[in-house]
Amino acid sequence: MAGVFDRLVGQHEVEVGLIAAATAARGSVDATAPEGSGSRMTHSWLFTGPPGSGRSVGALCFAAALQCTSDGVPGCGQCHACTTVLAGTHGDVRRVIPEGLSISVKEMREIVQTAARRPSTGRWQVMIIEDADRLTEGAANALLKVVEEPPERTVFLLCAPSVDPEDISVTLRSRCRHVGLVTPSVDAIAGVLRERDGLDEQTALDAARISGGHVGRARRLATDEAARRRRDQGLGLASAATRWSTRYSLAEELVRELEVEAKELNTEINDRETEELRTALGAGGTGKGAAGALRGSAGVLKDLERRQKSRETRMKRDALDRALIDLAGLYRDALAAAFGSSATANHPDRADQARKMAGVGSPDALLRCIEAVLDCREALDTNVKPQFAVAAMMAKLGAELG
Repeated sequence: MAGVFDRLVGQHEVEVGLIAAATAARGSVDATAPEGSGSRMTHSWLFTGPPGSGRSVGALCFAAALQCTSDGVPGCGQCHACTTVLAGTHGDVRRVIPEGLSISVKEMREIVQTAARRPSTGRWQVMIIEDADRLTEGAANALLKVVEEPPERTVFLLCAPSVDPEDISVTLRSRCRHVGLVTPSVDAIAGVLRERDGLDEQTALDAARISGGHVGRARRLATDEAARRRRDQGLGLASAATRWSTRYSLAEELVRELEVEAKELNTEINDRETEELRTALGAGGTGKGAAGALRGSAGVLKDLERRQKSRETRMKRDALDRALIDLAGLYRDALAAAFGSSATANHPDRADQARKMAGVGSPDALLRCIEAVLDCREALDTNVKPQFAVAAMMAKLGAELG
């Protein structure tokens, strides 16, 4: 289907369902629609799916379809409403993208206040909350109150990895209509890389095969040498763990490089944000109140610094977590090889290494290696320092296959 939903990859059933819902929603608010043509709008939606499945993209496309002003199928992608939603400039669509480790109750209360307003130009006031699994308990409760009694013309679109209680509260989940996305196929991802990025067939296919079903990562692996090097470093931990001379040094090097990279990326953003805020507060001004206003803004600047520090921490964790997922996938490939399984490999370009690992360790040992990697991810979520968490993981891996 043409239109905004072209952005969704390998989600045909979801696309059909969202278009039908947007069509029904249009009838419920369009004064020119025949009586009875619409249905009662669902005001809260939950988009779930594995990383790379496009849950936030699906929510954005649905928001565009809800606001679409064309006479045809909602989500034409050509009208002013569609283009402004996709560009992030529509006055009645707000995307909440947490940059830090969590979404605080203060942030959510501000969002709830905005949600109470009537739409100014569009059919709906749409609030897209990406990474809703990062809601603190207080933030989730604040959101639950408005979801239980939503304003008539407001729609909440939440995005989370799954419906597991660890990702989204049971009560919040029960108030939402669920949209489950699946991992796109290798062929679907490769097709996107060919058609939209102009990559040759083999490059697109190779990147799609090792992307873990993540369209954005496939694009980075195909076009960014640094991304490919980071992947090699992460997978290299499996071999490093078997040798005392490299067991800890290579792990420390990976953590250090990821932290430096995150800091460098964050510094440029921080400098721009700080300068913009200082200017807004009167820095460089010559009026009588300019100096006094800047002196009284220490609290605002402190709050910005806190958010920036949280964002940098998240960037570090996300980069390391990606490496750990890759590493767990390699041990999974080795486990599959040990059982002679024909299951699709996570890292088909590392098939020889996986077979070698299967020959060294028993299936039980390989399973314990996977558990060691998953334990490391959990340790990072509980604020264990990355250096310590990764060192503990390497010790366990070395004990099993060293």
